[in-house]
This record gives sequence, C-alpha cells and structure tokens, in this order.
Amino acid sequence: MTSAAVAVIGLLLFGWAMVSGALARHNVTGPLLFTVVGYLLGNGDWGLLDVDINTSVIHGIAEAALALVLFSDAARINGGELRRDLGLPVRLLAVGLPLSILGGTLLAGFLFGGLAGGVALLVGAALAPTDAALSAAVIEDDRIPLRLRRALNVESGLNDGIATPLVSVALAAAAATLVGADHSESWEVTAAIRELGVGALVGAGLGVGGAFAINVSARHDWIAPGGRRLAAFALAATSFTLASAVQGNGFMAVFLAGLAYGAALDREQTDLHRSAELPELGGELLGLIVWFLFGAALVPLAFASLDGATVLYALLSLTVVRMVPVAIASLRSGLDGTSVAFVAWFGPRGLASVVFAVLAVEELGEGNAATDRAIGAIVLTVLLSVALHGITAGPGGRAYVRREQRTSVEPASEPRARRVWLRGGAP
Repeated sequence: MTSAAVAVIGLLLFGWAMVSGALARHNVTGPLLFTVVGYLLGNGDWGLLDVDINTSVIHGIAEAALALVLFSDAARINGGELRRDLGLPVRLLAVGLPLSILGGTLLAGFLFGGLAGGVALLVGAALAPTDAALSAAVIEDDRIPLRLRRALNVESGLNDGIATPLVSVALAAAAATLVGADHSESWEVTAAIRELGVGALVGAGLGVGGAFAINVSARHDWIAPGGRRLAAFALAATSFTLASAVQGNGFMAVFLAGLAYGAALDREQTDLHRSAELPELGGELLGLIVWFLFGAALVPLAFASLDGATVLYALLSLTVVRMVPVAIASLRSGLDGTSVAFVAWFGPRGLASVVFAVLAVEELGEGNAATDRAIGAIVLTVLLSVALHGITAGPGGRAYVRREQRTSVEPASEPRARRVWLRGGAP
C-alpha cells in the first residue's frame, strides 16, 4: 500500500469512530462502509489508490487481524454463563457447522465442475464461519431472547477457530494439486496436520502459562490494570509468531492460547473481559482495514470472474447451506420454527472468510481458473452477506420481537446479557 492509501484509511477510521453510533442506527455497519469506500477508491479501473493484494503488507495485516480476533473470541468464553444453556451452541457447532462445511464443499464441486477436492473443501470451510459484527443489532437487542443471542454469539466466536484447521488442510491439498508443489498432495496434507499439532501445543502451553503468571502477579498485587491488557495482547502476538517460528500453525496456536488463557485465568483476581480488551480492540481496528482492502482488491477480482454459477453458489451458501444444517441441529431443541429461521438467517459471513480468501490468493496465486472461481465464490458470498445481513439485522430483530409479542410464546424481554463476544460492536 502507498502512503496515500494509509492516510485515507486513517481518515476513514477517524470518521467512522465519530459517526459509528449514528450510522449503526441506520443499519450501516463498519464492514459495509469500509468495503464500499475501498471499492470506490481502490478499484484498479478508476480508483485513486493503488492497492495490490499480492503484497506482504496486506497479507500480514489480514493474518494479524484474524489472529487477534481468534484469541479475543476464544478468551472471552464465560463458562459459567454458557453452562446455563449449553445445548444450542453445542448443537450449532457440533452438528450445524460440519453439515455446513460438507454442504458447501459438495455444492462447490457440483456447480463448479472439475474443481479439485482440496479447492472445493477450501470454499466450503472458508464460508462456514459466521461473524457477529455484521448482525450487531441483533446480538445487542435485549428484547430478543437471551438464549438465541448467546447461541449466535458463542457460535460466531468459536466456529472460525474450528474451521481454520480444515482451511489449512484444504489449502495444502489445493496447492499441491494446482500450483505443482514439490511434494505430493498427501505429503502436503500430512505436513499441514503436523503444523496444526505443533501450533496447538504451543498455543495451549502459552495460554496456560500466561494465565498462571497473571494469576500469581495479580494475587501479589504486582500488576497494574493496564498491565493485564498488555499481557493478554503480548500473549496473543507471541503465540502466533512463536508457532510460526517453529513450523507450527499460528492460527491454531492463537486460538488454543485464547481458550487456555480464558479457562485458566482466575476471574476473582482479574476481570477477563477487561484484560482481553486490547486484543479485541486491535482485532477490530485491523479488521476494518481488512474490509477496506477487501473492497479495494478482492471485490474487483470477484467481479472479473463473475458468472451465473458463482452467483447461484453465493445465494445458496447464504440460505440453503446455512439454514438446513441449523434446522437439523435445532431438532428437539425446543425452538419454534420462527426462532430456528431467525438463528439460521443471522449467520453472516465475515472477517474470517475474507482472511481465508487472502490466504488462498497468497498460497494459490491468481490466473488459474479453479483458483479464481474459488476465490470469486468466497468473495461474492461475503459481499452479499455484508449487505444483506447488515441491512436486515435491525429490521429483522424488530420483526422477531413483534412476532413474539403477538404470540406470547415466550417473554419478549430478558435481563441484559453480559457480552461474550461482539466483534466490531460498540464498546
């Protein structure tokens, strides 16, 4: 990126901070605004800014954004609150997520005939994670039953970390098939699995060790409040970089570090939500930059390879591929049909899918028909999700509340939930 592009992004961040509340009341989310501005200013045909997706700076920003998001999402799990209603989140993650990945993979193989297995899996796995930031109005609406809001929040916080290993394996298989790697596809997949194992060990060890050190320091009153935030941020950064340095998967490391850190931290000594603020804020900041780059570099790439099959895939991915697995996962859960449809629709694709697309460009390159088709499908699905889910979050939540009030099936208002995650939401 040029210095002019950096300056524009800085001004855009400042402007968004000034009017974010007002825009949110009109269903304009940060991802939507930054994507549109990025497309208008960075488009290669007429844009004023030069943004090249094949640069190490952009790849570094994307990876750092996802790493911080993975850590903060995983660390903010509140086991006590979650155990009060563990059933629905577990159903969505253990049943709905695998079925969504399977459905997306099979659909990609069917619509994009001749697509290699690794590439089809890449599309299915990259588009399975959801992002609560695109439906913030729903997550923060106290009138919507707490059970539904918690389930959507927990699902969006964990499914990107769960999908990451499959994306890594799919990229390895696709690279061996399409790019002509030095080793066979089976060797590349084995290497990717080994990297995931190394990353998991590094992350779990650092997470437990870091939490233990903070517990001891807090117990002896050695650590200042600001030190807790810095420690959490340093732990996230170290887990990612150390795993990469020892040939491990950095994303798996930072996700496991967040899980272990949140589980081992003494919550009587340290407020987990406050200590994880810095990684969350860093992820939110870098995430908005990634959305700008998404509009500037990836959206034009998707439009260049746009066809009917890609459009159909995007529409089915946001509806059938998401909604049918959620309906299956919700069987015998006690939810009525309207509530199931509500949860199924508000599963927007977001930052994780964008970063996976950037990684695909880095690993597979451009110019290959299969690669361009896969990246185009991911980008178009995310683009439609940014628009549709962002715009419908407020009206959809209000419509659900009105329906519940009319039928009186369950109370329309519940005590305000302590936020588990809200990436991109107002502090």
